[in-house]
Amino acid sequence: MDPKTLFARTAPGRLFFLAAVPGAVGMLASALYQLIDGILVGQVLGEAAFAAINLAMPFVIINFALSDMIGVGSSVLISVRLGQKETGEASNVFTCACLLIVGTGLAVGAVLFLSAPLLMELMGADGELAALGAEYLRVYALFSPVTTIIFASDNYLRICGRIRMSMWLNILMSVLTAVLEFALLVVFDLGIWAAALASSLGMVACVVIALWPFARGEMPLCFCRPQFSRRMVGQIVANGSPTFLNNISGRITSILMNMVLLRLGGQNAVSIYGILMYADGLVQPLLYGCCDSLQPAVSYNWGAGDLRRIRAIEKYCFSAAAVISLAAAAVLFCFPGAVTALFLSDMDAGFLDVARTAIRLFALTYLTRWFSFAVQSLMTAVEQAGAASLISLSTALIFPVALLAALWPLGLTGIWLNFAATALLAAGLSGVLLARFLRRSRKNAPVA
Repeated sequence: MDPKTLFARTAPGRLFFLAAVPGAVGMLASALYQLIDGILVGQVLGEAAFAAINLAMPFVIINFALSDMIGVGSSVLISVRLGQKETGEASNVFTCACLLIVGTGLAVGAVLFLSAPLLMELMGADGELAALGAEYLRVYALFSPVTTIIFASDNYLRICGRIRMSMWLNILMSVLTAVLEFALLVVFDLGIWAAALASSLGMVACVVIALWPFARGEMPLCFCRPQFSRRMVGQIVANGSPTFLNNISGRITSILMNMVLLRLGGQNAVSIYGILMYADGLVQPLLYGCCDSLQPAVSYNWGAGDLRRIRAIEKYCFSAAAVISLAAAAVLFCFPGAVTALFLSDMDAGFLDVARTAIRLFALTYLTRWFSFAVQSLMTAVEQAGAASLISLSTALIFPVALLAALWPLGLTGIWLNFAATALLAAGLSGVLLARFLRRSRKNAPVA
């Protein structure tokens, strides 16, 4: 289905099920490779390796942050240009964005590979824990010039109406990763580096499959001779900055959390924090799939000036995000023991008691997290980069760091409460920004 028919003419309810449902399934499938990674490492290699990948994971995600910024920022610009019937310029933005992603992947990967041991040391890790973390991080860094484009290619497929292809590629990536990692860790009895290798090889295979139709000219977007301009790059950076700030500031927060957790509770506390992050890694992709899968449609209609259709689409986004979040809160609160056992078995009673408390307090996060997530997605889609960036930065860095100091007297309990308190503050801020945007949008048409 071509973008105009899909984004401008399909009924909002049908569009939601055509785009958001496969998008959510696809994003969840793509996130499963991290979940599988955590389960296999924890169950096969033990708690030290599990704690090590949780120390390294913030840097792995930082490795993808710049490319993700370019992917999201260019997707907004591409969709707006398609809505304005500027197909040639849309293909130029697509081509330039792909080249930028490869370049940033090479640069950031090189830095992370060279600095991996130092980064582990600065976080307070030593001995086996530091060595395992550096080993894991370096494999991801080696593959980053190729793997970092995987999430951007997912956005480009959705823009071109290939939503189901995007979904099946994400599923394929998780299956490949699971099979490879099981073979390398269980069958061949290799170390932590093999876990990172399995994930990287799964991503490389899916990158090739995803970009092949673009290279063959089978898509509304195609590779062309790139024509870079300062204005275009600036627009990409501005539109992608909320995602970038969320990734970077969120990882900075994770690094600070890990440093504090090593001090307050040692390796066990880091492992429990890792369990929380893996649980969040299942919920966030569902929210991302429901909201961000419809970003191309919202951006297309923003470029076309159809505010009424944008409101109709967003009603489904907000409703779906609320349902997913509340369901996640209920599951985590009711089954903390099962969540813990999924990653680490044969732990002592003291560890299990702390883990259950942490998971139940963390579950409260999803009572309000859905609202700020949906508002941030809307602000990004309609080129309100300032508002989206403020929500992103506040949610990922400002609020949690401030609360880290405010809740310090509560010790580990304060760490577990930090997430829910951050989500509540972010929801309040998002409500203010959304109300201001709605007042302005009633008076002004979008400026392309």
